[in-house]
Amino acid sequence: MMTLRPAPLTIVPLLCCLALSASGTTGHATLTKRGGTGNTDAPTQQRLTERPPEGNSPTVTAPSTSPSPDHRESPEITVVAAGDVLLHNALWAQATADAKAAGRSGYDFRPLFSEVESIISSADLAICHLETVVGPSGGPFSGYPRFVVPPQIIPALKQVGYDGCSTASNHSLDDGERGIRRTLTAMDAAGLAHSGTARSAAEAAHPTIVTVRGVRIALLSYTFSFNGLRLPSDQAWLANDLGADALLDEAKRARAAGAEIVIASVHWGVEYSQTASPAQTKLAKRFLASPNIDLVLGHHAHVVQPFERIGGKWVVYSMGNHVARQPQRETTQDGVIAKMTFRRVADRQWRTITAEGIPTRMDLFGVYDAGAMRLVSIPAVLSDRSISPYLRHVCNLSLDRTKAALTARGAASDGLIIRQSQTSR
Repeated sequence: MMTLRPAPLTIVPLLCCLALSASGTTGHATLTKRGGTGNTDAPTQQRLTERPPEGNSPTVTAPSTSPSPDHRESPEITVVAAGDVLLHNALWAQATADAKAAGRSGYDFRPLFSEVESIISSADLAICHLETVVGPSGGPFSGYPRFVVPPQIIPALKQVGYDGCSTASNHSLDDGERGIRRTLTAMDAAGLAHSGTARSAAEAAHPTIVTVRGVRIALLSYTFSFNGLRLPSDQAWLANDLGADALLDEAKRARAAGAEIVIASVHWGVEYSQTASPAQTKLAKRFLASPNIDLVLGHHAHVVQPFERIGGKWVVYSMGNHVARQPQRETTQDGVIAKMTFRRVADRQWRTITAEGIPTRMDLFGVYDAGAMRLVSIPAVLSDRSISPYLRHVCNLSLDRTKAALTARGAASDGLIIRQSQTSR
């Protein structure tokens, strides 16, 4: 029941860079990506990450003031975001089995995501939440409570269609500075933007800004906890500790740096609770009251929590697990992919015109794909007439739980669309 995989994404470095600022900020190389799974007629999308790389800052040349066709601003931008990428040991074993099935050694994490790949890769901007740090290529690796996971997850996320990931979480410090450094270096090598952790004070000082079809979008990431571990006093820049003032200040700096849309990813809330806590709702109201924040995306609870519209903007309190192995609760196997459509309403001003939730389920017992653990799209499964009655029953129950959680704070009356089949929108 597997879907065909699209051809690997084409990544081509372009000859344009950021001009040096007074502080010596440089930019990563510009990358191109063909949008739409298997659709060679899809428009090319262009992204430029503006954040200083590690090491010496080379001299760079300012880009031409005449935009190429790919740099022309689009009147609408689609953003998809997903929940926690939390690699428990059993998922490494699945990746080993998938690599072996393909005649390779090592780990192949791409099949884990294959059933949602078309959703991710078709967005203008796709953001994941990489909750754990990665280890060296050959290990050693460790699981809960201090995760150090196979680095092969990072190129797999890029291949699936993700453009960047938030990285501030309660597991950011699980392997200390070396874990953060290793993770961000691997993300740079894969062409994945990142925010929330840093390798230097200079890197931490500059908001991550990506350019998507001519539109500059800032990605912020903060966490409320490090599971009892402490940031070194002389390296407080390693990871963003959640404070409302700090997040709002970075949003202001991102706006001043030219960001037209600012997205804040926040690791917060009460684990396994499908209700947004008073602390979450208070912070959400404060963040969305700022003219410098356009969307808040929540992580950490490992279960789905509500969407809510506040002052014309949206918060997703928790998208649940994207991929994880937490079989103790049905709700930890449910997830949602948030799809937001922004429309330009004035010069450098954007408004969310559509908020959509696409329910997912982590199939931990191989019901869908012959014994293999897979992340599945609930709408796709329920649109497949060939699935077993048992799987249809399981997915309908999952859908009902997710719908109830997503709409618990009035999102349905505010226009939230919950995709329930391949044709529903």
